[in-house]
Amino acid sequence: ASSSYSASRPSDLLSQDENRVINTFARSSPSVAHIQTVSQQQRIQRSGFSLKGTEVPTGAGSGFLWDDKGHIVTNYHVIAPAMNKGHLIKVKLQGMPALTATIVGVEPEKDLAVLKISARNLPMPIDIGCSHDLMVGQNVLAIGNPFGLDYTLTSGIVSALGRDVDGIGGRPIKGCIQSDAAINPGNSGGPLLDSRGRLIGVNMAIYSLSGSSSGIGFSIPVDTVRRVVNQLIRYGKVVRPTLGVNVAADQINKELNGVLIVDVVDGSPAEAAGLKATVLRSDGTVDLGDLITEIDGDRVVSVEDLLSSIETRAENDVVDVRIWR
Repeated sequence: ASSSYSASRPSDLLSQDENRVINTFARSSPSVAHIQTVSQQQRIQRSGFSLKGTEVPTGAGSGFLWDDKGHIVTNYHVIAPAMNKGHLIKVKLQGMPALTATIVGVEPEKDLAVLKISARNLPMPIDIGCSHDLMVGQNVLAIGNPFGLDYTLTSGIVSALGRDVDGIGGRPIKGCIQSDAAINPGNSGGPLLDSRGRLIGVNMAIYSLSGSSSGIGFSIPVDTVRRVVNQLIRYGKVVRPTLGVNVAADQINKELNGVLIVDVVDGSPAEAAGLKATVLRSDGTVDLGDLITEIDGDRVVSVEDLLSSIETRAENDVVDVRIWR
């Protein structure tokens, strides 16, 4: 009797989903960067009392290649130490030496930063997806450098959408993606991918009392990332559209159920639209200005509501402003 055996490749023994994840990681991981901020310090050598420069690590995180021009996207808080004099940013891509990066622009309010490196034969950037059509329950992948462990892949699902996460810039980052893909210190700034390997978010924070992953991680949605990054690359800063009004503090607005216009800027869109400012008369009485209650159908009851409804618009966009006068 004789027996015959057929040789199988390892991939033939895996499920279709497993092979998809393996291929996605192999395709995307070369574009994921390990980012380290270092402090340049000088120490005296005993022989000859000469000064020698040394680099002392001050922070670390992740990032990823945005385009073929060497732009790297990461979190602002990852590279914040390098905003101080005497600091450098080192970026290391898979199979390449560490390179010194320059800062193209930062947006602390969205916890985003764009760096630039100069190198030949850069890997292919990660495909950019969209986040407005994400659904709770779909699979996600996170790639980063948790605890300095380079090119670590974790997986999970979208747990919730539309989360507001406190940003280091003082304003909440709206519309964040909540997932249960393990995100630990060092993952910050790394990509969150969908099952096809498209960028859907930038990992930024974990909700944990211990500082390690507890199954709740947050990512900045790629629709926000795209808008901010494109402006940072083009202008070096985020250029925000404006109505041309100064408004009251929320302590006053919450009593009025809208946002009170205090002043209208000369020559602004608000002036052209005929919006009215608050007027303090000589006899001490006050004529309240217009109260903004909606913008394009979205309810406005706070300064944050007003800012959020405007910042997604482009210059010269037309918006429908509903007021109470």
